[in-house]
Amino acid sequence: MQNPPRAVERPQTLESFGDRREDPYFYFRDREDPAVMAYIQAENAYAAAEMGQWGGLEEEIYQDMLGRIEQTDMSVPSRFEGYFYYTRTEEGKQYSILARKKGTIDGEEEVLLDSNELARGRKFFSLGLTAMSPDQMQLAYATDTTGYREYKLEIRDLRTGGNLADVIEKVASVVWAEDGETLFYSREQERTKRSYQVWRHRVGRPVEEDVLVYEESDERFRVGIGKTLSKGYLVLTASSGKTSEARVLDARRPEGEFRLVLPRREGISYGLTHHGWHFYLRINDTARDFRVARMQVEGGELEEVIAPAAGQYVQGMVHLERHAVYLMRLEGLPSLRVVEMGTGAWHEIAFEEAAYSLGFGSNAEFHTDLIRFQYSSMVTPQSTFDYNLVSRERVLLKQQKVLGGYDAGAYAVERTAAESVDGVRVPMTIAYRKGLARDGSGRALLYGYGSYAIAIDPGFSASRLALLDRGFAYAIAHIRGGTDLGYSWYEDGKLLRKKNTFSDFIACAEKLVKEGYAAPERLVIEGASAGGLLVGAVMNERPELFGAVIAGVPFVDVISTLEDKSIPLSTTDIDEFGDPEREEFYHYMKTYSPYDNVGEREYPALYIYTSLNDSQVGYWEPVKWAAKLRKHQRGARKILLQVNLEAGHGGASGRYDRLRELARCYAFAIAETGAAPVDRRRA
Repeated sequence: MQNPPRAVERPQTLESFGDRREDPYFYFRDREDPAVMAYIQAENAYAAAEMGQWGGLEEEIYQDMLGRIEQTDMSVPSRFEGYFYYTRTEEGKQYSILARKKGTIDGEEEVLLDSNELARGRKFFSLGLTAMSPDQMQLAYATDTTGYREYKLEIRDLRTGGNLADVIEKVASVVWAEDGETLFYSREQERTKRSYQVWRHRVGRPVEEDVLVYEESDERFRVGIGKTLSKGYLVLTASSGKTSEARVLDARRPEGEFRLVLPRREGISYGLTHHGWHFYLRINDTARDFRVARMQVEGGELEEVIAPAAGQYVQGMVHLERHAVYLMRLEGLPSLRVVEMGTGAWHEIAFEEAAYSLGFGSNAEFHTDLIRFQYSSMVTPQSTFDYNLVSRERVLLKQQKVLGGYDAGAYAVERTAAESVDGVRVPMTIAYRKGLARDGSGRALLYGYGSYAIAIDPGFSASRLALLDRGFAYAIAHIRGGTDLGYSWYEDGKLLRKKNTFSDFIACAEKLVKEGYAAPERLVIEGASAGGLLVGAVMNERPELFGAVIAGVPFVDVISTLEDKSIPLSTTDIDEFGDPEREEFYHYMKTYSPYDNVGEREYPALYIYTSLNDSQVGYWEPVKWAAKLRKHQRGARKILLQVNLEAGHGGASGRYDRLRELARCYAFAIAETGAAPVDRRRA
């Protein structure tokens, strides 16, 4: 049996506000240091050896999950300007193919981009943003070939199939002006990866002639560029974690100047769209959970369209020619509200399940009475609908096929709540196979995130069946820090209230144990990125409550990372976690930062995965966290670290490779809890 690696310590003292922190693994951020790469290789070898003792479990899980999905598949075509656009996959190929048909879906296929060809010979490939020119004859697209999320923009002439000479590096967003000859794009800084500039480019002209139209000087803010669905205006946004503003330009006059809509006010965020003589704004100036207001295109006062209300969160909006559709959250559950633009009359689109995921689909046309949305739940596969806003007819266009004889009736979903330490009730959604015993003998996996205003809705996953069929309950904790119960729910889990996120998650875990879903030694918790911060923090606070932990690309060295403003996200994350250069935030962060709170404890089993080219969370954070944990581990449970040497924050780029990474996580959960053999009765 291979011994776990032990990292060499190099004394390093970090001091702030008279407080000293010892970090003997600080040097891990130097990837040019041979000792660093040698240690990473040793960790990978150790993890591989330990996983080899699972007796083929990982491959079994992978084949189980692969057998559930339709490998040759096609998305629902989206109609735009006389064409039907879609993506499709082919069995055995890692990447999707972007294609279209002219006039009718039964027409001849035109392949626009085959990512399998673009990725040929590369260990990593990601197709990022795409933007079609107004005449549908030029496609701007961006690709990343390192995993560092550093995208290169190119333009394909769809008449010839060849690319133009125009190549632009470090592009974060792009949009065409309506003249079909001008592109606007935002560009990132070299080191921090903050999108801080917007440029104007004339197709066919040298990039050196591009014109800078906006530069953001406040390091907390990122900029982006887009276009309203009406095609009337280009919209340039600048936003931080709590403040935003927008500038607009007539999309037919790209040589003009962007005009500020509402100046930024600290703590006020808004987004806008265009309809007729008005801009419609989703804004939180009078209520934290947003309202909808409109103003004349030329400027003026705001006129309220949807007033704020208790338990109501305005999450998004789409304005069509005759209707507006708003994505709302009502007492935590997503809903769609349809409003007639002419009369103001409105109705809700109803959904019956107790917990579900709902969002807008591809809505590319303005002159239509159809709205496309996507719906799923933990037992209902992903479903794409077109809804007629006049007749109110709902048409199911496609439901995800789940191979292997899937029977939704074999599974159950519950919506419950746990009481956090401050008395706040925290929602939790739980799925399991019917017949699951509630005597503590079962297994459970609890997933959480709780940051950046991201709601974790209980959607469907065919891969998750590999756990449910082996006796697991799968639970999602809708904790503060996300917008699961609105924007105020997010604000109550950030900055100096960040620890509410962790308390909420612990409360959900305790409820699972109390109600007999799993004993602590058979309870697995999982989180990635900021979710890795979550599981790292609660693992320090309550190590006895969990049997195993899965931490993906975990943000665990909070203070040191946010102190270094050259690290990507460090400046923009100040509005999320606070600034450690301010004493109040420094001391608060130190109470929960996972790396700084590792101590002599009996930790649960831990599987950490990360990537060498991660631009969001530096690889050194999880690597040195693993080294420190192993030094202080007082129990017998193993700590495994796996570093993908070819990928970035999202892991492997190919769909089969990503599935293998997920299979590894599930195999770890099963191996560490001794889950029951697969049960596919009625499935």
